[in-house]
Amino acid sequence: MLSSGPRTRYCRGVVMFLIRALIFVLSAAVGLIAADVLLPGFRIDWRDWWGFLLAVLIFAVLQSVLSPWIATVAKRNAPALLGGIGIISTLVALVIVVVIPASGVSIGEPFVLTWILAPVIVWLVTALATWLLPMVFIKKKVEERRAEK
Repeated sequence: MLSSGPRTRYCRGVVMFLIRALIFVLSAAVGLIAADVLLPGFRIDWRDWWGFLLAVLIFAVLQSVLSPWIATVAKRNAPALLGGIGIISTLVALVIVVVIPASGVSIGEPFVLTWILAPVIVWLVTALATWLLPMVFIKKKVEERRAEK
């Protein structure tokens, strides 16, 4: 039986952090793929899968950094924007990912409509995936523990 000493708690904390990071990256991928499928102007270059992987990683890191930063700025300067922090940070992250040529993500016609809908779709799908994916991992872990008994 495992002890519950500081080392074990630290290891569990690291494992949980890595699982959360993996879930966040997977949810970013699902959000970008959903935008590619649903929006004719949103394109992922599937011939360059490294570019897509780069786009997903950049998007996930930007989202995790931008959300708290934009929330802090909005809280100080424009409290009315606090409810839209997720969509705003998604828009900013998408702008940066699209500007990077190696990312393999582009936005074309209908340009304005795609730029309006893409952040909403990516944000919504990413939020749902971030909420649902842990249930999949937890369900598997519970089933494994039950099988051990």
